[in-house]
Amino acid sequence: MERYWAINGRFLGQPTSGVQRYAREVIQALDSLLSEQPKHGDDLVVELLAPPNARSQLPLKTIHTRTVGTSSGHGWEQFALPFYARGGLISLCNTGPLAKKKQIVCIHDVNTRNYPHSYSFAFRSFYHLLLPALGRSAQAIATVSNHSAGDLDRYGICKRGKVLVAPNGHEHALSWQPTHSDATRAAAGPDTIVLMGSNIPHKNVGLILGMARKLSGAGFRIAVIGNIDMHVYNNSDLNTGAPNVSWLGRVTDDEFAALLRDSLCLAFPSFVEGFGLPPLEAMAIGCPVVVSDTASMPEVCGDAALYASPYNPEEWLEHFMRLRRETGLREQMIMRGWARTRRYRWSATARRYLDLMAQMDGVEIPPPEKIAAAVSVQPSSRQTPLEQIRRFSE
Repeated sequence: MERYWAINGRFLGQPTSGVQRYAREVIQALDSLLSEQPKHGDDLVVELLAPPNARSQLPLKTIHTRTVGTSSGHGWEQFALPFYARGGLISLCNTGPLAKKKQIVCIHDVNTRNYPHSYSFAFRSFYHLLLPALGRSAQAIATVSNHSAGDLDRYGICKRGKVLVAPNGHEHALSWQPTHSDATRAAAGPDTIVLMGSNIPHKNVGLILGMARKLSGAGFRIAVIGNIDMHVYNNSDLNTGAPNVSWLGRVTDDEFAALLRDSLCLAFPSFVEGFGLPPLEAMAIGCPVVVSDTASMPEVCGDAALYASPYNPEEWLEHFMRLRRETGLREQMIMRGWARTRRYRWSATARRYLDLMAQMDGVEIPPPEKIAAAVSVQPSSRQTPLEQIRRFSE
């Protein structure tokens, strides 16, 4: 008997951020499992349903993409999508149709509750209504960390026992080819701190920008990447016009990899995160990370990061100084980071979704030895961790 599952493709019409990256990578990993190891889905048909405003296509071998409906946005998701999703449905980007009961919805975080002033009143009000409703209506909820799973329970969105933890992976970063632009080459260096720029308050980039003058006095530079309105931080306290701050804007994945490879570290000072993908990407590239000691960051980074309070700039400065002055520390953190990434694989996350789909269909889950074979990493080359890191350092 054929089993049919659809995937919510609303994200194909959205700009790519961490949530959309998650959807793309999970779907491509699902596609690989289904195409390379068909025994895991002999009777399973998976279809990606896209809205008319989809901006891109995914390179898929087994999962067919089909454009359905005539609208877009929440209207398409709530009304058109459930009509065409005749079996089960996977929604990977926080939202999904309330009318679809046989559904797995991935709710990445509850930051609208943890840090409400990062969002408009209308946006957080909508999420305050939608997320608990999805927690009741959907048959299963997924999330990206145990921290987020606890938050979903704590805020009454759904019980912890209903939640599948299906984290982000790292393999996509191994496919990046470090290539500098003129701007990233000029910004990179052994004294450069890479910062993910964002105007969202909970990202806390002001902590690092506010240290610009002090960091300059200690010989450090800051390279800020991403979409950021400098006017938001343009005051005397943050001193965004400091000569040691490079505003790089959006960069390609390859440029990001080159910048990380050739800089001192990545600084990630967020107050809250559901997962925190950039530190994992930096570890995969071979770049040390200094992260906040709050929310999901200790769970994700383990012993592979240096931790500081998001409220205490002096702790961050001390870690930057340590990375520069302590012989062997940077190399030690790189090796720990590379080892840590092995815990987070898109292939393993895709396997978790396949197992949950089978469970919801009443199908027996494959035995452990088959699961182990399904989640084994297939690296781009037969290289040891040291060789992989050296490849990114060439």
